[in-house]
Amino acid sequence: MSVDAVAGAGAGPDESVDGDVHGDDTYETTRTFESLGVSTELNKALADEGIVSAFPIQALTVADALAGRDVCGKAKTGSGKTLAFGVPMLQRVKATRQAQGDQSGARPARPLGLVLLPTRELAVQVYDVLAPLARKLGLRAVAVYGGADIDRQVAKLRKGADIVIATPGRLIDLGDRGEVAVDVLETLVLDEADRMADMGFMPQVEWVLRRLDRPHQTLLFSATLDGAVDRLVKRYLTDPVFHEVASTTQTVTAMEHRFLQVHQMDKVKVAAAICRGQDKSLLFVRTKRGADRLVEHLTKEGARAAAIHGDLRQANRERALADFSSGKLPVLVATDVAARGLHIEGVDAVIHFDPPEDHKAYLHRSGRTARAGKAGVVVSLALWNQLVEMEVIQRRLGLRIPIVEMFSNDPRLADLAAWTPQPEESVL
Repeated sequence: MSVDAVAGAGAGPDESVDGDVHGDDTYETTRTFESLGVSTELNKALADEGIVSAFPIQALTVADALAGRDVCGKAKTGSGKTLAFGVPMLQRVKATRQAQGDQSGARPARPLGLVLLPTRELAVQVYDVLAPLARKLGLRAVAVYGGADIDRQVAKLRKGADIVIATPGRLIDLGDRGEVAVDVLETLVLDEADRMADMGFMPQVEWVLRRLDRPHQTLLFSATLDGAVDRLVKRYLTDPVFHEVASTTQTVTAMEHRFLQVHQMDKVKVAAAICRGQDKSLLFVRTKRGADRLVEHLTKEGARAAAIHGDLRQANRERALADFSSGKLPVLVATDVAARGLHIEGVDAVIHFDPPEDHKAYLHRSGRTARAGKAGVVVSLALWNQLVEMEVIQRRLGLRIPIVEMFSNDPRLADLAAWTPQPEESVL
């Protein structure tokens, strides 16, 4: 999953897209969901999950979406898009069910809300964020995606689904079987629309759109709004309003998140094992002394590493950065202050050796990888007494990723991006 640093000014969309443009750098994370028009019941559900204030993309889009407008949001993964579309969709679906007097909730195979995403991993992540909120509202969300047992998914759909979260191919398979229909759909969400286009899913997306005969709301989120996405917007959306969250740092386009519980005596060895599987690894610690100590320990584990922090001479810092940027030095250890404004290309892994202070620090640190369209992995190492801290950071970022116990001899450490943590592996 991708993470973008918190926003600055709201620039307009790509010039090829027509419509109203809304961008405002006055929106801050202190904007509450209540002030955006979210219902008391849904506000309580959000608060129960530890969510009170809105991220910039949420502050920009939620009110328009609640008003029933078609919305195009230009923002990266990790900027808070799941709640930006999930909150309005949940509120609308709940209102419709109440108006229908349908206290039983979901109806088999005929959802009111549909979220389309390009990958199984994204579908699972969105489901993990929205399903608890749906349950608190008396609604039922079901995730369907390729690579999983279709019969089990059919069984879940037959129990009823107010909201379906799906990859395009699996949705069509289930539609062809008569197990799901979109004839009463009220809200359609197209998330990561540019990635769906890049992966060749636009024909499947249009297959769904052509079957939406009744009036409905479309919420589209994408890192770009040109090319195939532009054509989709012009053909299928009605008088959309555009919102953009612009990053003050270089945008992050592809990022995998891994959260590992490690043991104190094994922690350095775990970090060294991760570094051995990458060309460039950037490790974050909280203190200058901690940076020097970690370099010393990593060197003993056979890793070529250097530190950057405020106590080092400028010439030494510049030499370490130059060697790291050129690839001569594979491992760099940094404090948060020293890493401010760093723009290093080709960082394969960011390792939170010490937990970040909060979700904003996580965003800033993590933004050092996955630049210029390159893939990247972000790894958080947590001791047993730091697990709750990791859970809070995940919740504020809209992430639901299992925290898995791992030792330094685990072969998965050599390529964490190739491994997808499963819920049953979680230590919590």
